[in-house]
Amino acid sequence: MLTEQQLHGIFVPVVTPFAADGALDQASYDRYLGALLARDIQGLVVNGTTGESPTVAWSEVESLVRWTKAAMARHGKTVPIIVGTGTNDTRSTLERTARAGELGADAALVVVPYYSRPSQAGIVAHFRRAAEAGLPIVVYEIPARTGVRLGEETAAEILALDGVVGMKDSSGGMELLEAMIRRGVRKPILCGEDALFPAMLRQGAAGGILASANVRTDAFARVYRRFREGDASGAERAFEALAPLVRLLFADANPAPLKWLLARQGRFDSGALRLPLLPIAEELQRELEEALGRLGQEQSG
Repeated sequence: MLTEQQLHGIFVPVVTPFAADGALDQASYDRYLGALLARDIQGLVVNGTTGESPTVAWSEVESLVRWTKAAMARHGKTVPIIVGTGTNDTRSTLERTARAGELGADAALVVVPYYSRPSQAGIVAHFRRAAEAGLPIVVYEIPARTGVRLGEETAAEILALDGVVGMKDSSGGMELLEAMIRRGVRKPILCGEDALFPAMLRQGAAGGILASANVRTDAFARVYRRFREGDASGAERAFEALAPLVRLLFADANPAPLKWLLARQGRFDSGALRLPLLPIAEELQRELEEALGRLGQEQSG
């Protein structure tokens, strides 16, 4: 199971490939995972936002976890697997988290409960129950999608819970991370806002769960490695070249731009999305191709 010490570096949130008829595409997934596992990554996240979690059935998540573990065995490389199990219902979150553990997940990514807009005390109670499933919990704070925002006291209380090993901070700014550092919270916090990656590393983040790292994995690994080696300025300069691509990958709803690009590169047979997501416009397609071209022809796995 995932420890606090393992929650660092580059965790890649995997994209879920669909065939043209909307079914899971195992062949594309296997090919895609093989490319990712050849890179310098510290973990994978299955069934996160980038994996289109709102439209992926739990039975399909179970298949994805099994395929992920099988791919690791084939390629002889094992990294921690974090599985998105959080819902807006505490009972189903607990059940999914327990099941993820049975399937061999190393941790669960549990989003702050959405839609219901619970009180701060209710959010704490939700995470306390989720941790009872016995699988390490990574808190996922993303208020733009959940409709609620963790208060500073709430975040600190949740991170103090036994069984909670860290947080993915997609709050959209630096304030939450700064508050946790100021309070002396020692559990790792990973950047979930791709554009803020070097800034959050400088402020104390332990790494990132970064959708953009699907495309230029080695480049993101270099940013992280330079920072860990004490070259913060070099890490920021390295990220500057990636910034235009990062911006375009979030110019439409994630993962629509990313999925189109993976299909364009031949890693997926299809860039099919599930409604209500739609394919990206031709103008954005051209911009993505141009941005990738400016980064050079280096293999981007």
